[in-house]
Amino acid sequence: MIVFPNAKINIGLDITARRPDGFHNIETVFYPVQLCDCLEFVENHQDVDRFETSGIAIPSDGKPNLVQKALTKVREKYDVPPIDIHLLKHIPSGAGLGGGSADAAFMIKALDEYFKLGMNNDLKLSMAATLGSDCAFFIKNTPSFATGRGEVFDEIALKSDLNIVLVKPDVSISTPYAYSRVKPQTPQHSLRESVLKPVSQWRQLVKNDFEKFLFPEIPQLATIKQLLYDSGAVYASMTGSGSAFFGIFDQEPVLHPELEKIRIL
Repeated sequence: MIVFPNAKINIGLDITARRPDGFHNIETVFYPVQLCDCLEFVENHQDVDRFETSGIAIPSDGKPNLVQKALTKVREKYDVPPIDIHLLKHIPSGAGLGGGSADAAFMIKALDEYFKLGMNNDLKLSMAATLGSDCAFFIKNTPSFATGRGEVFDEIALKSDLNIVLVKPDVSISTPYAYSRVKPQTPQHSLRESVLKPVSQWRQLVKNDFEKFLFPEIPQLATIKQLLYDSGAVYASMTGSGSAFFGIFDQEPVLHPELEKIRIL
């Protein structure tokens, strides 16, 4: 079976409080975009699973990949035979695009479909939530207002045809590092209300809290955002904890040459 896990962007990201468990409460909008990995598995009629990757290299921490963790999670409830898995990576890591979470969520959905497990949506959501804060988003995969650690969702009526450009500089930002730099604060504007206004008003209302703290440390990031505006973006922002940026345009843009070099969507 072959599926195509897609990336997401964060439209706005307010970090509102540090939690007793060491995580942070956030408010953000997750929005799916058409930058995809390719995930394939087949039954192998062997005694063990086999897992391989190609495309963009995946940083290794010596632990199983999130796809393998998703398989293990499903096997806690269902008898799934050994399979061969191939993951072709197009979504870069350390970019704030949720690629690993998408891979895991799509693995849960694909296993359910292929092996006819009969999982309901609530079960798939609960399984995904144990694998990563934003993983459950990719089960429904529709624009959503997210709170808590990013695992509590309400669907939100955003346009599904925004003209989005994605760029990714040659720098990666680890999520723990990014969160170590920020100071939680009460947002000045309600993100839930602001994103329902015309996109032309977002520049004054919708912000990503990470930018304030990371731009002085990594000036290249501020330059990229400005180049998106110089190229005609109606709205531009870093996504998640970075380092990818998106620009929303009224029409197909003519990007600055430096942006064309790092464009990924």
